[in-house]
Amino acid sequence: MHDDRIRNPLIIPIFIPNLGCPHRCIFCRQETITSQAGSVRREEVRSSIEKAIRSTGFDPLRRAEVAFYGGTFTGLPVDMMDEFLGAVRPFIRQGLISSIRISTRPDFIHERHMELLKNSGVSTIEIGAQSMDNRVLKLAKRGHSAEDTIRSVGLLKNYGFKVGIQLMPGLPGDSEDGFLKTIDTIVDLRPDMARLYPTLVIRGTALEKHYLDGQYRPLSLEDAVRQCAEGCIRLEGNGIPVIRIGILNAPSLAEKGEIVAGPWHASFGYLVRCNIYWRRIESFLPARGEADQISLRVSRRELPLVRGFRNTGVRMIEEKTGAKVKRIRPDDSLAFGEIAVEKL
Repeated sequence: MHDDRIRNPLIIPIFIPNLGCPHRCIFCRQETITSQAGSVRREEVRSSIEKAIRSTGFDPLRRAEVAFYGGTFTGLPVDMMDEFLGAVRPFIRQGLISSIRISTRPDFIHERHMELLKNSGVSTIEIGAQSMDNRVLKLAKRGHSAEDTIRSVGLLKNYGFKVGIQLMPGLPGDSEDGFLKTIDTIVDLRPDMARLYPTLVIRGTALEKHYLDGQYRPLSLEDAVRQCAEGCIRLEGNGIPVIRIGILNAPSLAEKGEIVAGPWHASFGYLVRCNIYWRRIESFLPARGEADQISLRVSRRELPLVRGFRNTGVRMIEEKTGAKVKRIRPDDSLAFGEIAVEKL
């Protein structure tokens, strides 16, 4: 069982779009992804935390984390890093915030930063690895190598940080086999968590030009769901929780024309979880032609998974078995992933 404190911390996000980034990757337009443009200062960080603490959803008994997302945190000048971290320190001393998490690039993780981060309350560092194939990284203009990721994970673990890995299936030059090789390499690195963000073509990026020129073909929604489902199965089967599947549902992304192409779906993570669940229950289903109608019983919390998005799960079961699903009933005596089938 995965640690819920890792999977479900109370996150207070602070977006620092592109701050500290040495260049712009082929797929990136952070101000659209985060619905925020421009720089962020210490006072704004403090104000965001105070607003979160005053909100009705803030629970002082939960472990709250301030998370700096969207930029290369360790690529910032040291005085700016210290300014951001210093804005959080008073809340840590008061016991309102338990720790800080940051996101950064693998080639900007250096030993000289470790003590500052550790002494400032940073406990989790997420690395934008994106791929472990150097050819794919070069085509994406990432500016770092797979070896940088391997080195940085080792360094962070040596200093006792929790490590997260962010991956992007569907990058230029990648394939399903290539992405799953990346997953297997990441499993060997033993991070504490992972995120999967299928590549989207966003307006104003270099990737949009490649797409319009016919040089890039994004994953279909079906292919992206399948690849992410298999990636989750391999990661979580090895004790590495996948804490996010699919890009943030930012309001600016929902504006017409912002997403030019790619496997965008507002409930992408749900589609992936349903796909994983259907694979798990397949062995419980009768063979095609064995019944005209069936009744299903599943754990109450799995009812949304078995039904799927807009009942696609029910239709899949009917197509696979050739039987009409007459009813689905909750049965909390059943374990997760277990399903009872009655032929009618």
